[in-house]
Amino acid sequence: MIVLLFRLLVLIAIIVLIYTAYKYLINPKRKLEVAQEKKEFFFLDYNDNIKKNFFITYNGFLFEGEKYLGTTEEAFEVTHIVMHTHNPERLKGFERQDLYFLEKEILIRYPHAEIDWKHPINRLHL
Repeated sequence: MIVLLFRLLVLIAIIVLIYTAYKYLINPKRKLEVAQEKKEFFFLDYNDNIKKNFFITYNGFLFEGEKYLGTTEEAFEVTHIVMHTHNPERLKGFERQDLYFLEKEILIRYPHAEIDWKHPINRLHL
């Protein structure tokens, strides 16, 4: 009887371990961190929740966008986005073409949005 109970506990532990590993692998925040380390482009956004900011990683730089809801002629849409980075001192090598690429990718997802960049990126956008 005790051997059966032990086998059942081992089976439950293996299932919990597999479930935890699966949840870790599909976590969007982890994918964002991996893309930043590999210096790839990744856009993390929760479209269903307007209150959650979106994150973009590009060439190892991490940006955060704050979405603001407004009205268009047809519906309520995201009409204003404020972009910033948490580590502006790491922006060495960031070019104007990179900025245009990011704006294009944002406008694909939010076509009615006006994008404002916080300092120091707004100095590059002149």
